[in-house]
Amino acid sequence: MKWLSKSYVGVVMAFLYAPIAVLIVFSFNQSKSRGAWTGFTFAWYQKLFTNEVILQSLMNTLVIAVVSSIVATVLGTLAAIGISNMKRLTRGIVMNITYMPVVNPEIVTGVSLMLLFVWVNSVGIHIEFGFLTLILAHITFNVPYVILNVLPKLRQMDVFVYEAAQDLGCSPAQAFFKVVIPEILPGILSGFLMAFTYSLDDFIISYFVAGATSQTLPITIFSMTRRKVSPEINALSAIIFAVVLTVLLIVNAHDARRERENRQKARARA
Repeated sequence: MKWLSKSYVGVVMAFLYAPIAVLIVFSFNQSKSRGAWTGFTFAWYQKLFTNEVILQSLMNTLVIAVVSSIVATVLGTLAAIGISNMKRLTRGIVMNITYMPVVNPEIVTGVSLMLLFVWVNSVGIHIEFGFLTLILAHITFNVPYVILNVLPKLRQMDVFVYEAAQDLGCSPAQAFFKVVIPEILPGILSGFLMAFTYSLDDFIISYFVAGATSQTLPITIFSMTRRKVSPEINALSAIIFAVVLTVLLIVNAHDARRERENRQKARARA
């Protein structure tokens, strides 16, 4: 039955990655046609890097993703620590509220944030739709993901280690940064990466809170595809796929090496 399971996995992988493979191949096609191959060229990549609209949107997307992910990671980590120290009933209520943005449809979140910013403007607090509203919106929907990544690490941590650090002379702040943070660091990094990924990928919420002058890359691509899909989009998608694949390979290689090192240390101790 091994051949059957391998065949099934092969069919699933082909179904998932065949469209991406076609997209990458036609990003090198001389013709704009998506149905006929007329020759190999790098012209669309050259045009991509001279397209100011796409480059500006890419820069906006990266800045928004970095800023919102860092702020969301800080807020989410502090919130997770506070939630873990709450009583059971209060913690349950707060966790249900935390889950709401995760299970809530993005279009509802996007419309709600748009109406919130409109209301804030109506009461005299001027917030122009654009860069600031995008960052605030991305922080809002990223914080719950950070909380949900950090909380399991806090549950796994031995609380007596923190108290022992204080008994040995550390102040509460020193014990927090030298004991708690290293213990929950994997959860913090996972939360940051998830927030960064969601921020890069978000379209629906960004569409409702973006201004005319501060558009993210997904919004720009959507605007371009409404007219006609340019091969420049194929080239951009191919670059994004290559970057993401490279990062995943590096992370997996690092994790595999660290796992081998841990096994070797465990064998040496035994």
